[in-house]
Amino acid sequence: MVDDFIFGWHAVEAVLKREPARIQRVWIQTGRQDRRVQEITAALDELGVSWQEVHRRELDSRVGGVHQGVVAQVGASREWLEADLLEVLAAAKTPSLLLVLDGVTDPHNLGACLRTADAAGVQAVVVPKDKSADLTPTARKVASGAAETVPLVRVTNLARFLRALQDQGVWLIGTAGEARASLYQADFTGSVALVMGAEGKGLRRLTREHCDLLIHLPMQGTVDSLNVSVATGVCLYEAVRQRLA
Repeated sequence: MVDDFIFGWHAVEAVLKREPARIQRVWIQTGRQDRRVQEITAALDELGVSWQEVHRRELDSRVGGVHQGVVAQVGASREWLEADLLEVLAAAKTPSLLLVLDGVTDPHNLGACLRTADAAGVQAVVVPKDKSADLTPTARKVASGAAETVPLVRVTNLARFLRALQDQGVWLIGTAGEARASLYQADFTGSVALVMGAEGKGLRRLTREHCDLLIHLPMQGTVDSLNVSVATGVCLYEAVRQRLA
């Protein structure tokens, strides 16, 4: 595991708040003197972390995204293993809510899904190790800090892990355009894993076969599908509505 760069105020603030020991160095765009900058630099001074004001061109050269005027070099975050999540689920006192992304390869979509997962109270996001987006600086930026709060669990064999979840009493609800049941017919009140497919391709056959229930999102207009991160948000907030009720 190697050092990484994160950028964007939400992402940097999230690490500073939750895992300050990971922050090694910070670069801030010259000319900013607002309260946000003052609070972060004061916190960095208290931690003894080096920070420097630099021209925007230097920030642009370090990362390939909209950095908002701040870039941080950080140590690697903790990597969650399959056994870690299964242990957490076994000890849970309340119904669990998980998100499984089957082959989402766009880091923007991964980041957006993490952000929504955090907002909806998801305990962890599960992805296969192969053919899945990495948690890149761009994904962390889009996640707006959620990449630092929601565990991302990479599993070697997704089908096998889905069976392990079922053994733990987790109900697997997958999305498929041709499914007979609607999102609003699904029961999200127990321990549930929402299983979302890849952009354009949907769920793989083996993943689909392991789901206990397949659902579709009712589409009222002319388009026949939604972006995976948008569809994830719609489904997760139906789960939130049911669980709060």
